[in-house]
Amino acid sequence: MKSILVTGGAGFIGSAVVRRLVRGGANVVTLDKLTYAGNPASLKVIENAPNHVLVEGDIADSDLVLRLVREHAVEGIMHLAAESHVDRSIDGPGAFVETNVVGTFRLLSAALEYWRGLEGEAKENFRFHHVSTDEVFGDLPFDDSLFTEDTPYAPSSPYSASKAASDHFVRAWHETYGLPVVLSNCSNNYGPYHFPEKLIPLVILNALEGKPLPVYGKGDNVRDWLFVDDHAAALEAVLTKGAVGESYNVGGNQERTNLAVVEAICDALDARRPLDGGKPRRELITFVADRPGHDRRYAIDASKIERELGWTPAETFESGLAKTIDWYLDNGWWWEPIRSGKYAGERLGEG
Repeated sequence: MKSILVTGGAGFIGSAVVRRLVRGGANVVTLDKLTYAGNPASLKVIENAPNHVLVEGDIADSDLVLRLVREHAVEGIMHLAAESHVDRSIDGPGAFVETNVVGTFRLLSAALEYWRGLEGEAKENFRFHHVSTDEVFGDLPFDDSLFTEDTPYAPSSPYSASKAASDHFVRAWHETYGLPVVLSNCSNNYGPYHFPEKLIPLVILNALEGKPLPVYGKGDNVRDWLFVDDHAAALEAVLTKGAVGESYNVGGNQERTNLAVVEAICDALDARRPLDGGKPRRELITFVADRPGHDRRYAIDASKIERELGWTPAETFESGLAKTIDWYLDNGWWWEPIRSGKYAGERLGEG
């Protein structure tokens, strides 16, 4: 596709997608509300690219969306804009309904109006790609079971419920109105430019500064970890090669307990930047009260996207974590203003 609109493209996953697409030669329009997690600095490496434009705006502004897709003759919409932090959804679920449900509805309405006005190959080739999460499936027991594309939805938090609702709206717009959609549901992402309230960047930065490392409960909740650049490659494959109306699960096949993740970060930083006196960072681990509705385990069966689209992750958890830690050590210009200004709290998230 030559022209793509990416919503939420200044966020963590969205910016990885935008950087990949722009470097690949596509004309990309990034639409982002630039709330606390939307950071133009995440797009600094492509700020002078002639094939990219960043627009500050809301996906719920249907007039703006229509103007952008028409002005840029957009061939595909990649919808990543979302409120995504589980703890924030517990404290204030209304924002998640507004953005993830109402915002998606209004974006779908604009996309449908635009698509209906297209003709010939332009109409046939247009795609609306909705990017979602494995959290819509609820959780899994501590066994060898996996989420598949056919796993029934059973969301546990206001966040996952709002994403489940948006998934259903996207499917309904395809079934009812014929809008050509594709969907994807991913496991926990990590990597560069990750907002520092999520587990891995929070632990990296706290550990670097010798601060406590909060871990929910006993730290035995299990997540499947996916390096963000691998996810961006998968999303491009879904947009350009996915079958209309189909969904694809995207996972790293790298299950780890939260405690194991924190310990791995501690050990890696001890080797790179030892604390004064050689104190092991594992001593900074602090177990805190578990959050309500905390899912036990997520694990993705990504065999469909591998079989049908030829995608597999390039990174193991060990190689991806090493790249992530090195990036944070080398790029204080990006995270230091967030830690000291826009973000100064100690919220804990997982992905």
